Amino acid sequence: MRCTIVQLYSVTALIERYTLPEMGDLWTENYKFKTWLQVEVAVCEAQAELGKIPAAALETIKAKANFDPQRILAIEAEVRHDVIAFLTNLNEYVGDAGRYIHLGLTSSDVLDTALALQLVASLNVLLAQLECLVQAIRYQAQQHRYTVMVGRSHGIHAEPITFGFKLAGWLAEVLRHRDRLVRLRRDVAVGKISGAVGTYANIDPRVESIACQKLGLQPDTASTQVISRDRHADYVQTLALLTASIERFAVEIRNLQRTDVLEVEEFFAEGQKGSSAMPHKRNPIRSERLTGMARIVRGHAVAALENVALWHERDISHSSVERVILPDAATLTHYMLVELTDLVKHLRVYPENMRRNMNCYGGVIFSQRVMLALVEKGMNREAAYALVQSCDQRAWNREEGNF
Repeated sequence: MRCTIVQLYSVTALIERYTLPEMGDLWTENYKFKTWLQVEVAVCEAQAELGKIPAAALETIKAKANFDPQRILAIEAEVRHDVIAFLTNLNEYVGDAGRYIHLGLTSSDVLDTALALQLVASLNVLLAQLECLVQAIRYQAQQHRYTVMVGRSHGIHAEPITFGFKLAGWLAEVLRHRDRLVRLRRDVAVGKISGAVGTYANIDPRVESIACQKLGLQPDTASTQVISRDRHADYVQTLALLTASIERFAVEIRNLQRTDVLEVEEFFAEGQKGSSAMPHKRNPIRSERLTGMARIVRGHAVAALENVALWHERDISHSSVERVILPDAATLTHYMLVELTDLVKHLRVYPENMRRNMNCYGGVIFSQRVMLALVEKGMNREAAYALVQSCDQRAWNREEGNF
């Protein structure tokens, strides 16, 4: 599902507009190499501004810089180093001016800065889809603000609420997630062009500042050879929290769709089948799917936390993990948002069933109102509670046929 415009709500309430790619496109090898090239070119531009490489060489680099993913993989099969393979292929296009590429850099300068660009782009896509979900929930909440149903605690009838009130709780939760994603977008938009072990020994710190500005990033406050993985763990944990809320909403729909409740129901399309054995079945398969996917994203959060503890200034134990968990968490979260948005938009709501279920025990759900009325008239609260409870139990048992 493609959203072409996203509104990102920052602390200054400024609205930025983007034309967004598909989430899956952001995690392809081709897109990754494009971000690597962006970083290398931005560094060359910064070096040229500082007079450290000739302007003519920069123009040649910008005009000729390109890559061939298959050629990179072929080189990597020999050299066993992805960034060296990329640079070798890049120099095949650029020629002699390629000697000014990657000056003073280490591989992680490119890898981590480029990864920040991917993370920011993924959050733009997530924020766009989250806004679609906000609008879907808000619409349904307004439509059902007077649709009365029973509230439940412990799965047992409590007091009357409205379905719109329930959805208002969902909306408030999703809006908190929107704030978290905006904050996260700022926190992961961090680059590092500080060389081996982060000392700037072979590169001017001004290069980092200029290059990061060109890329729309902030320089890391104090990088080692890598950007510390607490930022990436924050990314995955925030997505895990968002998907936990999606699971909460999905579980609620599943419970309300039970045959003996049937207050809401997932849209069941013409021609759709629910069971290979039982033709009558209309199962909440989308909600169940969302519940399962949330478990996967939560598992990725554990792996992201274990990535934080690297040896000394760096090791690469985090790298193989991130190649799996970052694209997987991002694409799963986006898919879950798309699914939930469509589910909410087309949710079937049954007000008559809500009223029937609410009144099935003869008004016992109003017990607190009756008790408080007795207290207001002067009865001791404990005595009022006991009296009302005895009446409630009689009504409850009568409706169950146990009286």
